[in-house]
Amino acid sequence: MQVSYLGKVAPALFFGMVLAVGCARPPATPTDVTIAGPDPDATPVADTAPVAVEETPVETNTVEIVETAQNIRYFVDNNNLAIRGTDPVAYFTQGGPVAGSADFTHTWNNAVWQFATAENRDLFAANPEQYAPQYGGFCAWAVSQGYTASIDPNAWKIVDGKLYLNYSRGVQRRWERDIPGNISQANANWPGVLTDS
Repeated sequence: MQVSYLGKVAPALFFGMVLAVGCARPPATPTDVTIAGPDPDATPVADTAPVAVEETPVETNTVEIVETAQNIRYFVDNNNLAIRGTDPVAYFTQGGPVAGSADFTHTWNNAVWQFATAENRDLFAANPEQYAPQYGGFCAWAVSQGYTASIDPNAWKIVDGKLYLNYSRGVQRRWERDIPGNISQANANWPGVLTDS
């Protein structure tokens, strides 16, 4: 009787522990991952996590991590595009994500940045640190937790003049519960978290 009971309860307990851990850091991952469509409220995991880009069709792509001369990696897609081709300046000038165009690009820190207009491209080229997302474009929540994860361009926030991106809107809500604390912890983890990912 006891063996039968454990045989039924143990899997349920294990599954419950897996759900409770949720944000536990996964083992080291390769630099190439596949993008798929998970639950947008799911907790991010390391770079191998599926990614949901809300309000846009999801296609399967390979994601790479580009390493710069300063040994900082940036989250880019298989076309070497930062922020999945979203115009970083538009977050500041238009109050939200706007798709960039292949007609207006700028290469900075080994990543290709796309812009909706030539004016936005020129603003970025003059001062990329002002417009580029924090933590190499990785999820700000994940970096605060000690690992890296991909992002959804629609899960964003500007805090003290800096752009922060998150894995999903659900994760963003979690990050927003303690923005100053999460930024402080992410700053302490960055860029060291790259060597641990």
